[in-house]
Amino acid sequence: MNSIIIFLGEYLAYILIAGFLVFWWQNKKKHPKFLWQVIVAAILSRGIITEAVRLFWDRPRPFIENNMAPLIEHTASSSFPSGHATFFFALGAILYFYNKKAGILFLLGATILSGARVLAFLHWPSDIFAGAAIGIASAFLVVKLSKRFFK
Repeated sequence: MNSIIIFLGEYLAYILIAGFLVFWWQNKKKHPKFLWQVIVAAILSRGIITEAVRLFWDRPRPFIENNMAPLIEHTASSSFPSGHATFFFALGAILYFYNKKAGILFLLGATILSGARVLAFLHWPSDIFAGAAIGIASAFLVVKLSKRFFK
């Protein structure tokens, strides 16, 4: 079981990115704003909001607080909110705006990835919920603002 958790929590991210890049490559002419929206949403959610929250709220990871070894090697940095969740839910939400089926599949993958990271003792469930909310809200904001900006 641990091998499955490690695979999903660490390597599923690469599969999701590969699928995401395939979608972008196949649709880059049809949706020219797509990649820029993804980049801005990822920077906003993961690079700005998540790091700002972590400046003010230093929450120990479960493996630190419970004095146990994590299944996936990780530093003892703050766990709230989950950077993986903010990033992958932002990507999935942008994808959903362009292709609902692909977006739902990607968001399901992001949920599985995030759940595995909870089972690997890297995050608390609330880290994932907050990360997902930040990622989805960032994507929504970027899509709405880019529609106004590009009119």
